[in-house]
Amino acid sequence: MREAMNLNGESVNFSKYGKSFQEKLCMLILDDRSFADQIEEVLDVNFLELNYLKLFLNKIFDYRKKYGVHPSRDIMKTIFRSELDNENELTAKQTREFYVRTQVTGLTDVEYIKDTSLDFCKKQNLKSAMVKSIGLLQNSSFDEIAQVINDSLKLGMDNDEGYDYKKDFEERFKPRFRNPIGTGWELIDDLCKGGLGQKELGVVIAPTGAGKSMALVHLGTQALKEGKSVVHYTLELQDTVVASRYDSCLTKLPLQSLASFKEKIYDEVQDIAGKLIVKEYPTKTASTQTIRNHLEKLRMRNVSIDMIIIDYGDLLRPVRYLKEKRNELESIYEELRGIAAEYQCPVWTASQTNRSGLNAEVITMESISEAFNKCFIADFIFSISRTMEDKLANSGRLFVAKNRNGPDGLVFPLFMDTSNVNIKVLEPTADNTLVEVSVRKQKENLVQKYKKFKKTNGG
Repeated sequence: MREAMNLNGESVNFSKYGKSFQEKLCMLILDDRSFADQIEEVLDVNFLELNYLKLFLNKIFDYRKKYGVHPSRDIMKTIFRSELDNENELTAKQTREFYVRTQVTGLTDVEYIKDTSLDFCKKQNLKSAMVKSIGLLQNSSFDEIAQVINDSLKLGMDNDEGYDYKKDFEERFKPRFRNPIGTGWELIDDLCKGGLGQKELGVVIAPTGAGKSMALVHLGTQALKEGKSVVHYTLELQDTVVASRYDSCLTKLPLQSLASFKEKIYDEVQDIAGKLIVKEYPTKTASTQTIRNHLEKLRMRNVSIDMIIIDYGDLLRPVRYLKEKRNELESIYEELRGIAAEYQCPVWTASQTNRSGLNAEVITMESISEAFNKCFIADFIFSISRTMEDKLANSGRLFVAKNRNGPDGLVFPLFMDTSNVNIKVLEPTADNTLVEVSVRKQKENLVQKYKKFKKTNGG
């Protein structure tokens, strides 16, 4: 085993980073096989101060060495229960207690811990290689010195080759949790298995003035009621206007009367378990990279991010300018889905319809503005259609255009009062003629669109 010594012969460890840092490092090694592969090459367990953490890691590395696969949490639970009898009683107890804590403690500052721990371990290995080189220098073994230094520099490099079918055997038997956040509409939640899940992209399609922004506020409000932290980006409206809509949606007070109920609104807002951050950017000044930068600032301040809302994706500036606008929009939506995956939370956005959707009774995906390819990227898409008569009657229709987690092609009546952001999805009526026509029309148009898409792309 490598000795944790610096050039002066003094012992070195992670003590300056503190107990919390070391515990999170051990949790990462257990849960991230790729990182475990990388740091195992350079980590000496003696870099850890605490005996229970040394024992914790030794058991993980022993299992990896013996069986050639990374252990699952269930396997480690069994090991900690049954294989610590010969260890120091206090250390064994602390190890078991730490494992229990790992099951309820959330991981934060992941990238910092990875970078810092790897940098520390690599430097210690390089120092050891330099000490070894001093002895080689006396024998003029220059090639061997170069080999020792080069080998040291290679250790701990990112060698992730992807999912290893054998080494990651346990990974594919772990339960998969979408952890969906409900829409607040029971009929829709039933269709998509509880709402929009983590790493998923949802899109609201509607013509101008039909209520895209209102629908996004409703979705954000439902997340707040569930105790989630919502980051709402507005690219068209002022942040205070969006916040006022949340006030109205939460309290059901009319937007025009909010000023008269300031104290009542304040009291109700304080009772909401969730957290809301509204960030305003002028139209076409923010890109997906701008969004990422802001999210990273929030994460560095330990602000949890449970849902991201972008009102709306079409108003983002492309990261790179392409020949055609439709390609830029497609790229933007691909990047939004990437943000959902990176932050492991649902992302909701909206898209404006083309002219054909302005007075349509049911808006299908063929009415999506500019880039039809957005439809391939999103996980859940619903449209809102409201004729002039609908607006006067506070009614409309919601069409489930795409649903990766259940049936789609369904039309639901909608109650929509924009004066207080009150939106309800109602039971379908007995007359399903509209539904059948909409579904058939959508399928016919999708087939034509797909054929055109394949022809354009040389498929």
